Amino acid sequence: MSSLLVLCRFVHFTMVLMLFGAWVFAPLLLGRGDRHPVLHQRVARLSTGLTTVALLSGVCWLLLITASMADSWSAALDPATVQLVLGKTFFGQVWSWHLLFNALLLGVLLSPLRTRFPLKLSLAALLLATLAPVGHGAMLDGLAGQLLILNQIVHLSCVGVWLGGLMLLSLLLLQPNPSAMEAVLRRFSGVGYALVAGLLLSGLINVRVLTGHWWPTPLFSGFALILLIKALLVSAMLGLALLHRLRLAGCDQRLGALRTSVLLEWLLGVAAVAAVSLLGTLPPMQAL
Repeated sequence: MSSLLVLCRFVHFTMVLMLFGAWVFAPLLLGRGDRHPVLHQRVARLSTGLTTVALLSGVCWLLLITASMADSWSAALDPATVQLVLGKTFFGQVWSWHLLFNALLLGVLLSPLRTRFPLKLSLAALLLATLAPVGHGAMLDGLAGQLLILNQIVHLSCVGVWLGGLMLLSLLLLQPNPSAMEAVLRRFSGVGYALVAGLLLSGLINVRVLTGHWWPTPLFSGFALILLIKALLVSAMLGLALLHRLRLAGCDQRLGALRTSVLLEWLLGVAAVAAVSLLGTLPPMQAL
């Protein structure tokens, strides 16, 4: 059951993060619809797919939590037990809103309202924000708990924008004969500084609050080991991002290498989300 929950968390987190990030970066990287009409259509279809998979994985997440709480697989298919989890647990109350925002977003994407970009982005932001109180974000009560959730929203937003932006960059580079990539990468890198700063600062705050240390110990065990793997993956992403920044000049003549590098950076980001999905199921080692 725990392995299925980790897989479900991974799929759901990835869908929501990429959806939010792609829409944040779309105006900056793609511009108006008449600049890249084919790519805008591709992103629209991809967004509908991401939202659909997010809703399905979100429902599966709820059913797995229900089965885990009741210690019975059959409980996941019992409407009364599912309703009890939704109405009487903190997770269920948050998840009710989360699934509602997901369903509303899918409805918007399948209706004429899909052209209302502010509406889509607002619903995607609410979808991402309601991920923050799930897991370690709900460990503390009162003001401390609210600040931890706010910090988690900042962290998830930075991750999502980076991951979604890389997905859009990959789609741009996979086009036949992409042009003006140097200007696109400069715009991406300009935002990247703020993303990296927000990601590192909010991540350090999370670790400090949850474990009582700037880094948990023992280093090669449980929570600390998965956190170390996540940190190494993010460090590799930062290295590639720095390489892109240093080699901006003339990058239009190195499209093959650039395409491979951006895809690798995106895959490292997806792997980091997988580590986060596992981290959320492990108890952080609280300081005594």
